Amino acid sequence: MTWLADASRAVTSESTQQAVGCPSLFLLVLIGALVPVVPTGALVSSAAVVAFHQSVPFALAWVFLTASLAAFLGDAALYWLGRRGTRSRNGSRWLEAIRSRAPEERAAQAREKLAEHGAAVLVLSRLVPAGRIPVMLACLMADWPLRRFSQGNLPACLAWAATYQVIGILGGSLFAEPWEGVVVAVGLTVVISATPSVVRWFR
Repeated sequence: MTWLADASRAVTSESTQQAVGCPSLFLLVLIGALVPVVPTGALVSSAAVVAFHQSVPFALAWVFLTASLAAFLGDAALYWLGRRGTRSRNGSRWLEAIRSRAPEERAAQAREKLAEHGAAVLVLSRLVPAGRIPVMLACLMADWPLRRFSQGNLPACLAWAATYQVIGILGGSLFAEPWEGVVVAVGLTVVISATPSVVRWFR
């Protein structure tokens, strides 16, 4: 019966970690959506690695739902703040912050893609590093209401969370220790995020 008690303690410990980890992940991804200085993709991948190595039921599902919901709410809040700026005579610091993070060339490309493909561009913008803010600005300039933006952004956030969770699962499946998988997952997300900047630099 000793093994049963040990297993019970392990599951209880992992359940506690999950109860603490999901709110922390939610808060960090939410903040990262509002202020893009938090590496949210790396956070989701790391959380997926830890969940992969846990025996808690539906641990990976909780990571996916938490990350998707936090990203969706963070985007909605930032878009709402940006729309307030477009309707104000003096603008707002949030709208200026969005504009400052969208280089003119990327913003012009986003406007063209949005005019051609509509809400489908939102999904790609979430998957392409540094693509989210220019497309959000294009939606603001096109005067999309929050409801229309949210309808296109929901599948975008689901696809984003699923993509980075798969990266974490792949990293976690290669190693027996979670920390090794976390290192690999973070490394992959850094490479993915840095690739567009490196390509632009060579051009």
